Amino acid sequence: STCACVEYYGKALESLIKQVKIMSIHGKMKHKRNKIFTEFRKLPGGILVCTDVMARGIDIPEVHWVLQYDPPSSASAFVHRCGRTARIGNVGSALVFLLPMEESYINFLSINQKCPMQEMKPQTNVLDLLPKLKSMALADRAVFEKGMKAFVSYVQAYAKHECNLIFRIKDLDFASVAKGFALLKMPKMPELRGKCFPDFTPVTVNTDSISFKDKNREKQRQKQLEQQR
Repeated sequence: STCACVEYYGKALESLIKQVKIMSIHGKMKHKRNKIFTEFRKLPGGILVCTDVMARGIDIPEVHWVLQYDPPSSASAFVHRCGRTARIGNVGSALVFLLPMEESYINFLSINQKCPMQEMKPQTNVLDLLPKLKSMALADRAVFEKGMKAFVSYVQAYAKHECNLIFRIKDLDFASVAKGFALLKMPKMPELRGKCFPDFTPVTVNTDSISFKDKNREKQRQKQLEQQR
């Protein structure tokens, strides 16, 4: 749903999935977008993490799966996203992830877009990759900051969802969402003000001590910290 989520999950997938080309694309890239898109089209296989910038008006041959991690803000966007696969007589699948409290979205799509859907049972024996993501955040401030920005942007996008009778920000389990982003601590933001999260356990490490792997970025950060002191 957001550029920050694409940046974070693209980085995460690069580390978690080996021997598969992972590429990311979003609206803020501008000049790089065409280059990434052209490269992806030429690949024999791979994963493209993207925002709705790729939802319509593009043609990538033989897309097997469209995974909609965030339900789109409009019903028509859902159909346009699904339309990236099964093109010109080819076979393909589209999957959208929904929370139990969001299931009425299925009826909404059925009525609004004449789009019937089938439930896919959750996979069994799923690996818990969150500890690895947390380790990545502890080892590199760039990953830690990307995760925090992605969480904030996700919550803000959820609050602005077009179907706000189905996607209600007041019903969102912020602690579970934070765990899903493998956050080390809850960020400070207006939507969380005055709330307690007993189900979320922040790390005991002082996150200010997490350094950038990029030596130049870390040198710049230390310089700024020194000026603040």
